[in-house]
Amino acid sequence: MEFCRVRCRFVRSLPLALAAAGSAIFLVLTPDAFAQSFPFGYELRLDANPMRGSKRVPVLDIGERGAAEIELWCNSVKAQLVIAANTITIITGEVSSRQCAPEFVRADEELIEALNQATNWRMENLALVLTGGKTLRFRVQTN
Repeated sequence: MEFCRVRCRFVRSLPLALAAAGSAIFLVLTPDAFAQSFPFGYELRLDANPMRGSKRVPVLDIGERGAAEIELWCNSVKAQLVIAANTITIITGEVSSRQCAPEFVRADEELIEALNQATNWRMENLALVLTGGKTLRFRVQTN
């Protein structure tokens, strides 16, 4: 008799326990739990040292709706960023035409190519990490 009472109590409470556990699992595993906020409205600096002969480092200035201005190693370019979950598409426009040393022009072209090949993004310690053909890290400006 005692066994049935314990067993019956257990069987009656099992659906509640499973429902609670299921809700907890649902809350933990929902896509929103993994969602990160894309840094719209921020200015980010490429995590790199300046090139020899310059103090300049590329900067990505992202507007609220994904319009961006990118200061490259020498020139600049306007771009549109399209974000869907953790994917990114960067569409760059026409590059400005400043006179630059060949190594800066080459670095600009390589950076634009890497940006155009970016397919995914994530935030890591106040840094926007773009992955695709090449991994790029842009740090949020804190000053």
